[in-house]
Amino acid sequence: MSSSDDYNQLLPEIQAIKPEDVLVPNMPVDVFVQEAENLHHWSKDDKKALSDAGLDGKLINLISVRAGACREAQSLWIKERNIRKEAEQAWKEQAPAAYDLRNQLIHAFRYAFRKQEGLLARVEEIAQGDSNSDMVQDLNDLSVLGKANLDLVTVVGISAEILDNAANVADNMGDILGATNGERQTDSEAMIIRDQAFTLLKQAIDEIRECGKFVFWRNPDRLKGYTSDYWQRKNASKPVATPEANA
Repeated sequence: MSSSDDYNQLLPEIQAIKPEDVLVPNMPVDVFVQEAENLHHWSKDDKKALSDAGLDGKLINLISVRAGACREAQSLWIKERNIRKEAEQAWKEQAPAAYDLRNQLIHAFRYAFRKQEGLLARVEEIAQGDSNSDMVQDLNDLSVLGKANLDLVTVVGISAEILDNAANVADNMGDILGATNGERQTDSEAMIIRDQAFTLLKQAIDEIRECGKFVFWRNPDRLKGYTSDYWQRKNASKPVATPEANA
């Protein structure tokens, strides 16, 4: 099966993992998944010995499916994260012009409606607030208000085209802001599922490795397949502490 099929098959089981049991990846997920695949192939040759020691042999078969599901969950999380980054960059590039358009319209409307108390009050109401979401809403509100009073705003240089543009900018910036805000959530659904998939896979890996280390404790040729290459390299790179000299 493909990783996508593995993911869809195991999604209910993945999402059933309780929040308090979820583990956050402590190593690169792509490396972790590849080590799982390696362990799957390695442990298949030892299935009888591991089963005789009490390991549920089904775990060896399941580890490949869980690895595929974890790989797909990671891909979906990366996709979501990239969407956020792209949206943040788009906002950074386009927001200054959008704010400037809002400010120009408020400035023009204040003058155009200076003798219309009700309309002027509406402009001041729109001008309240300075958040990004306020700016998006303001542009749309100003477009609607301007079109309803086109005879007054055209006198000060605000055309129907400018008002249409304001509405389009509001729509576009709203989409971008939604992407940046939505994907900025630390508890995004894609990340939660990725962590749950990691946890489900790690549960199988830990059981198989523990059993393998127990069975092959005197067989270094087989034992080596039940350790993490990543953590072996990581630990080997740590500086060795030198004993302090006697005073």
